[in-house]
Amino acid sequence: MRLSFVGAAQEVTGSCILVESEGLRFLVDCGMFQGGRDAHARNTQAWPFAPRDIDFVLLTHAHIDHSGLLPRLAALGFRGAIHTTRTTADLLPVMLADSAHIQEVAWARAQRDQASRRGRPGRPAVPLLYTVAQAEACIEQVHGVDYDTELRPHERVRCVFRDAGHIIGAAIIEVWLREGARTRKLVFSGDLGPPGRPVVRDPTPIAEADVLVVESTYGNRLHRPLDATIDELVEVIEETLRRRQGNIIIPAFALGRTQELLMLLARLRRQRRLPPMRVFVDSPMAHRVTEITASHPEVLDDETRALFRHGQLASDGLALSFTRTVEESVALNRVKAGAIIVAASGMCDAGRIQHHLRHHLGRPECAVVILGFQAEGTLGRRLVDGVKRVRLFGEDVAVRARIHTIGGLSAHADRDALLHWLRAFRQPPAQCFVVHGESETARGFARTIQEQLGWNAQAPAAGQQVEIG
Repeated sequence: MRLSFVGAAQEVTGSCILVESEGLRFLVDCGMFQGGRDAHARNTQAWPFAPRDIDFVLLTHAHIDHSGLLPRLAALGFRGAIHTTRTTADLLPVMLADSAHIQEVAWARAQRDQASRRGRPGRPAVPLLYTVAQAEACIEQVHGVDYDTELRPHERVRCVFRDAGHIIGAAIIEVWLREGARTRKLVFSGDLGPPGRPVVRDPTPIAEADVLVVESTYGNRLHRPLDATIDELVEVIEETLRRRQGNIIIPAFALGRTQELLMLLARLRRQRRLPPMRVFVDSPMAHRVTEITASHPEVLDDETRALFRHGQLASDGLALSFTRTVEESVALNRVKAGAIIVAASGMCDAGRIQHHLRHHLGRPECAVVILGFQAEGTLGRRLVDGVKRVRLFGEDVAVRARIHTIGGLSAHADRDALLHWLRAFRQPPAQCFVVHGESETARGFARTIQEQLGWNAQAPAAGQQVEIG
């Protein structure tokens, strides 16, 4: 058996692992690289395998850094099944169509820019990653399965999807692979959520594995306690909306983070810890995802199920609006005070969030609240790191708004939560591979596992192949 770490190896995006065994080839995730100048080039470069040779794909969850290259895989010859949870299967049409739309818009813009440079030297237009039609065609290959239900994607393979507690539908995947008379168990953690988070349930403990692949996004740090984090969020909202009379801009992933934030704001308003407020979710995709969330009560925690019992999220004194059209989005620019505007993308690198940053970063009475991980090379990361000016739509914008990073609301487990999940294994896996963390973080968490648990752990490099004896 051989594992090839195609992406998310000593980095956070581009999750993709190739498993090969006696002529069988399958992928765990097929995600898009995000952030940095070379992301598009990496997404369009050839894989170290032929898509037509892949027998099937196991998908941990719907976030684009795990699923975003599935349409390209199918367009280039993959004809097998994509197996995932039922909830993720419902989310993928929304996520991949939105991703494809972004690709088409970026490609059309590049074509126009190239045409405007006629007669002058310039770089050729970027190739189109995939189209909306190709994303829609890819969905036909998706097959959903319930949590905790055995699936047999191949005569030598059986697997079970367990709740990962990251976003709705996110899974830890247990895989039993038979080679001759021997069967080995592989476990892929996917992205693990912290315990006690709103909306989703806690990650499922796993008892055993021969080979474990575990994420490490926050493997080098601890989140603030949830109570202290909520206190900080309340203070930022009070300060900005009531005392400074400004707006709050929150870049948030349409899937997962937006729903958690809405649940938290509704709870805080019911507790009268927040003033009456207007919340605008400027993301048609987030609206659709929120509807899908409400339609899957079986994967929600008890409080969220109660809030969604009547098919809607409502709280006295919280005026919640979802914008659906470009015109409605543009109209938000006329709202000068008293509003929370939530928009994608979560790392500020595309989408409507950039328009809201353009209109608010220069206003000292306003605030930008960063809730999630910001990968190297992204606009969100530069804001977190304290950049004084940014360039948006060809315009230099001074950063005068206050930037708040509230990491305690992350959808990823921190170091201690990861270790707690690992300690549920009754005996050490023979091999443990640490992925989905920036280089220093992944290598550091591998050392932590070695030191605290005594396991054989390593952080493979991008493209590294490992033989499993």
